Amino acid sequence: MSFANELVEAQVYLPDPVKGYYRGTRFDWSGAIHSLEYAGHQYFGEWQQSDDPYLHDRITGPVEEYRTNDKGLGYDDGGKRFLRIGVGVVQKPEEEHYRWRHSYRVLDTGEWTILRGTNWIQFTQEVAEPTLGYGYRLTKRLTLTPGRAELVIDHVLENTGRKTIETNVYNHNFFVIDNQPTGPDFEVTFPFELTADREMNGYADVSGRQIRYGRQIPEGESIFTMLSGYGDTPDDHAFTIENRKVGAGVRVSTDRPLARLQYWSPRTTLCPEPFIDLKIAPGQADRWSIRYEFYTLE
Repeated sequence: MSFANELVEAQVYLPDPVKGYYRGTRFDWSGAIHSLEYAGHQYFGEWQQSDDPYLHDRITGPVEEYRTNDKGLGYDDGGKRFLRIGVGVVQKPEEEHYRWRHSYRVLDTGEWTILRGTNWIQFTQEVAEPTLGYGYRLTKRLTLTPGRAELVIDHVLENTGRKTIETNVYNHNFFVIDNQPTGPDFEVTFPFELTADREMNGYADVSGRQIRYGRQIPEGESIFTMLSGYGDTPDDHAFTIENRKVGAGVRVSTDRPLARLQYWSPRTTLCPEPFIDLKIAPGQADRWSIRYEFYTLE
């Protein structure tokens, strides 16, 4: 499904448990953008070759994963079910540990409502699991700001159950800018001095506020690191990605403080993964927004 303003055109996959592009249980099914074009540049798209809709990361664009103790909501509460926010109720098999790469059997996707205007699309999912005591209403609205090269993703997570929802959430982003390979043409900049917790296989390093690539990442290889140095205000929850070769950039900011910051990148995509923490009492709700500003370089 597409939506657009005067400058930007975007296309998004719709949640569908039978025919959906993505039917795994790691990521929220709503709001996965597979194309966003501005000024002749493409910002999201396919980054891997797979036809398996249940593969845990066979997905595109800005997508989010919710984790409670690095697992699903209610996984540690006993019983044979737990929740993946944005997916629904899933089956908990006999297993020693939670498998984050595994797509669990989906038992109940709840009720999805999708609304759309010319420059926006909104997804709402309502899920309840009375046995465990959890329930939620998740609303995600993607808006292309009129007259600007800007995408805003607004979230509202309401607790409709009887237990407190404690979770974190991050956006994986999956930037694919003009299909350029990850390498020295890219610069990734944050608003604070970076510290990385490990070497990045000789492909990149941190320099001040930037991640800089020394050479292209070969096919089949990737880098991963945890980044620190940020403060406790939303000012540090931001970054920019620029590709000097094609002259395209994007600036991302969120109105909540960072709780954790990961960075992952294979050859085909760049993925800052910023986390926020949520704690929502029964009958309460929380809200947050992510802003993407697209631009070209002189």
